[in-house]
Amino acid sequence: MNPSIAIEGLSVKKGFGNLFCYLGLGLSMLMFGVPAAQAAKCGNTSAGFSKWVVEAKREAAAKGFNQRTINATLGSVSYRTKTIRLDRNQKSFRLTLDQFMRKRGANAIVSKGRKLKQGNRQLLASIENRYGVPPGVILAIWGMETGFGGFLGNEDTISALATLAYDCRRSAFFTNELYAAMTIVQQGQMSRKQMRGAAHGELGQTQFLPSSYVRFAVDADRDGRKNLISSRADALASTANFLRGHGWKKGAGYQKGQTNYRAIQGWNSAGVYQQAIAIIAAKIDQ
Repeated sequence: MNPSIAIEGLSVKKGFGNLFCYLGLGLSMLMFGVPAAQAAKCGNTSAGFSKWVVEAKREAAAKGFNQRTINATLGSVSYRTKTIRLDRNQKSFRLTLDQFMRKRGANAIVSKGRKLKQGNRQLLASIENRYGVPPGVILAIWGMETGFGGFLGNEDTISALATLAYDCRRSAFFTNELYAAMTIVQQGQMSRKQMRGAAHGELGQTQFLPSSYVRFAVDADRDGRKNLISSRADALASTANFLRGHGWKKGAGYQKGQTNYRAIQGWNSAGVYQQAIAIIAAKIDQ
């Protein structure tokens, strides 16, 4: 995967990574590149956004999305100035490891993570048994991403992704993410109204980009939906599934230089974030 992205206050996952995008519903090819001759023209201001949306609707129909999905998603998008501002102002991951750990409240995450480990012992044990990922790693990610579900973001995901898909900086990458979000809607996993999250399109308690959601989300509570927003079981199991999908080996170490550190690198491209996850996880699991 090309972009190495550090967004302040947000995780940028490499579901991302190698851009695994198996979309289901006969839409698996949607995620891989719109030919330049057919793609809607990008822009770096809001001036051409409305015209881009018209072209994006045509492209979506050509890719196999039904009209109901197109209307529900692209039918009511707006240009998000806040998203562009955050995309241009990425400072947090330039901190040293110690500075980053303090800013993100590492000690508080460890303390609460240990309590949640005890309170969710059965769930975390079942996740470790199935995916091989120990509780500390899952809890460290959960705490780092949303304060253990305390704040998931309240941005309109489709509008944020449409804005970034239109923006010339990383248009192809975020066009893929937009298609993935539309796929989630078309599959009936989430409605457009439910699809709210962080400013760059991350969703759920551990902040999955839509392409990662499509590939790695699981229905751990067996209610018929992969709900990473309100289902703790789905969110935490899906996080473990993501790590396993990025090479996690049961029983291997996960500190820097060890086998499973590469899976943590798959979660986020920033070195300080990777190290923070590994350090916090080890302290929770002490």
